[in-house]
Amino acid sequence: MNDEDFRRARLAALYDPLGPDRSDLRAYLDLVGELGARHVLDIGCGTGVFALLLAERGIGVVGVDPARASIDVAESKPGSGRVEWVCGTTTALPPLRVDLATMTANVAQEIAGLEAWQATLRGAFEALRPGGHLVFETRDPARRAWEAWNREASHSVTDVPGLGAVESWVDLLNVDGALVSFRWNYVFADGQVLTSDSMLRFRDRQEVERDLVAHGFAVEDVRDAPDRPGRELVFIASRPVAAHPGQTSAEGRRSAAPKTSTSMAPCSNRPTPGPADLDGEPGKG
Repeated sequence: MNDEDFRRARLAALYDPLGPDRSDLRAYLDLVGELGARHVLDIGCGTGVFALLLAERGIGVVGVDPARASIDVAESKPGSGRVEWVCGTTTALPPLRVDLATMTANVAQEIAGLEAWQATLRGAFEALRPGGHLVFETRDPARRAWEAWNREASHSVTDVPGLGAVESWVDLLNVDGALVSFRWNYVFADGQVLTSDSMLRFRDRQEVERDLVAHGFAVEDVRDAPDRPGRELVFIASRPVAAHPGQTSAEGRRSAAPKTSTSMAPCSNRPTPGPADLDGEPGKG
């Protein structure tokens, strides 16, 4: 995860004020109930919004994020003592056996490097109990969401308590195959100007399914995001309980063909890192 917004204290503090509407998380909350999850790992927890919603409902939560500034914001919130916070990646987790691991708000795309992505999947697999699930969404690269990432579409001025008016917008920097880089710009009322450069990887469905299976998961479903139909893919994968008699675990994973649903999915999340609610705006959980 490479977003400077979540590593620098002044920018991390802007995340919630610039994106206050998190009604997008209702779908993930519904999925927690659907799967009967009582222990959840929130990968890329950011400022802790989703983790704290779970904790309020009596769910045991571990929130992990490599950005110290974001973890600091999360730990400052009411109820934060009910969550176990880990500053790091899934390679830094204590031994876990959770029912569900999530990556909300397109966190999966923030993990742009191949080695980091593989390490994340390995860590998620190890953290799940047999039969537990990994759920995340990613933008469909065929929709070319980055074409709308510009100042005209994203410019906004937001009154932030304690800071005054904060002007913000996003500029597209480069598109190199599956890698898309962009820059968030922030102008504070005191005259300070800060920028945050980020990169996302746009993986297609076949690549994601291949990566999941290669790391031991069974892909149970690939769904259409209910709040962004036709624009995002929602993956539901599980750590298999056991192979069938006479069948290796690898054979069992290959035999679990994913279903495809186009309307029913209760699991998606709208990225809200900035002030504007744009179609496909870049963001993190």
